[in-house]
Amino acid sequence: MRIVEEDLVPIVADKHIVFAYYVTGHGFGHATRVVEVVRHLIAAGHDVHVVCGAPDFVFTSEINSPNLYLRKDVLDCGAVQADALTVDRLGSLEKYHQTAVVPRSSILASEVKWLNSIKADLVVSDVVPVACRAAADAGIRSVCVTNFSWDFIYSEYVMAAGNHHRSIVWQIAEDYSHSEFLLRLPGYCPMPAFRDIIDVPLVVRKPHKSRSEVRKELGIGDNVKVLIINFGGQPAGWKLKQEWLPVGWLCLVCGASNTQDFPPNFIKLPKDVYTPDVISASDCMLGKIGYGTTSEAMAYKLPFVFVRRDYFNEEPFLRNMLENYEGGVEMIRRDLLTGHWAPYLERALSLTPCYNSGINGGEFTAHILQETAIGNHYDASDKLSGARRLRDAIVLGYQLQRAPGRDMQIPEWYSRAETEVGQHSALPSAEIDEKAFHSELCVEDFEIIHGKLHGLSDTVAFLKSLSGLSDGIDSGNSLGKRQIRERVAASGIFNWEEDIFVTRAPGRLDVMGGIADYSGSLVLQMPIKEACHAAVQKNHPSKQKLWKHAQARQKTKGCGPIPVLQI
Repeated sequence: MRIVEEDLVPIVADKHIVFAYYVTGHGFGHATRVVEVVRHLIAAGHDVHVVCGAPDFVFTSEINSPNLYLRKDVLDCGAVQADALTVDRLGSLEKYHQTAVVPRSSILASEVKWLNSIKADLVVSDVVPVACRAAADAGIRSVCVTNFSWDFIYSEYVMAAGNHHRSIVWQIAEDYSHSEFLLRLPGYCPMPAFRDIIDVPLVVRKPHKSRSEVRKELGIGDNVKVLIINFGGQPAGWKLKQEWLPVGWLCLVCGASNTQDFPPNFIKLPKDVYTPDVISASDCMLGKIGYGTTSEAMAYKLPFVFVRRDYFNEEPFLRNMLENYEGGVEMIRRDLLTGHWAPYLERALSLTPCYNSGINGGEFTAHILQETAIGNHYDASDKLSGARRLRDAIVLGYQLQRAPGRDMQIPEWYSRAETEVGQHSALPSAEIDEKAFHSELCVEDFEIIHGKLHGLSDTVAFLKSLSGLSDGIDSGNSLGKRQIRERVAASGIFNWEEDIFVTRAPGRLDVMGGIADYSGSLVLQMPIKEACHAAVQKNHPSKQKLWKHAQARQKTKGCGPIPVLQI
């Protein structure tokens, strides 16, 4: 089920509700999005008890209310990071074992007692597994709010660390199954443990100040290019240098240590800085992909130069969403650490991020939580629930079977699932030339239902040539007999009423390195404008000519219709 804005009724508190909101111990991104949901719940007059390991200022700087109760506790550990860009897989499993498995019985007993003591009406988890089980033991309904779950993240770690940790994943999935439904955020990963889902918009914090106000406070001119670095902690031993920035640029640094020295063109921001305000004053962001950075960059159309984080499988799905809305540029880690930033920043400024879908997921989520707590039933069990869980399970299987060190490839049919439930890629808000827009969607007799032409003239020419095959051969055509036969044969390959998939592979000038680039070797290559196009169409095996010929030979020999060759 997907909630749209027309379904949303302003939050009106007919009944005072007590929420228990559990927040995972993994990073600030979860806590900051929880703030946005909690803010709306408290504005409706409800009590919210937050169980979180994040500093109090994350909540109190945004919410000043006696209805907010903070309890400092960590009931899961998330992923243990060896450094800002690398996750320690075995260390993560071992710490979770010590944090949530060994003391599990005492955690459940104490949480049930606490939930009853505060008279909680609904338990919300982002996305602490044991919270769902504790709620079930206390006889309280629970709901999860997230874009990923820990059974999905840890499943790969189990494959790498050995089966002696696999019970962790089974237990986490079982805990999640006690949740009534999942409020699923954009950029989601496979989460087959949840029976039912409701898709909600991005949950992002709103800026408090305008771009000009923030720049004035920081003493930055309106015409100065500003980069914000947001890694949630800087890479170990990282020493920033003045020449890393293009001339005239300034850089705002989040999460820097107190002992770190800065060149004159780098500005250290306070620990409690309100990031959305700084984002609104910046021209692009440099950081690692996480829900907080990605959602705020997309919501406020800020180009995002990102560096991969090893062994955290939330990243490919957020990256897929970021690139789909033309908002991201990948920087390789070596260039990050050696200061080769300028080409990436120039590329980022050429992007036109185009995410125009909803960014009021905090309000949507609060509304659904309130309605659930007072007993109203959201029918999350739509007709696609079974298919959705099957898709999730298949993609999870892809992940577990891939070779070690190989990037996770998200199947196109899965990455398009978000579009299938109605979250279409929005067009930029600028005025659009109708003729140009139409040409992007239609070429000759073709209607483009997925993808873009990107202004590639050779692709347009290929589509026109492909369209010409369906028109037959003009008697006055100057083609030779052989060419005519080839075109007639080619035209018979396709069913012109069905979808045709067209791909383009750019050529490459290969001076040195060859196919060794995937293993990290140095190469000397560059793409060229010449490209190869291919048109492909799905077809039933019974329609393949080799199949038919094989059947014919069998029938001639009196052997029946069993083919000798199957395709």
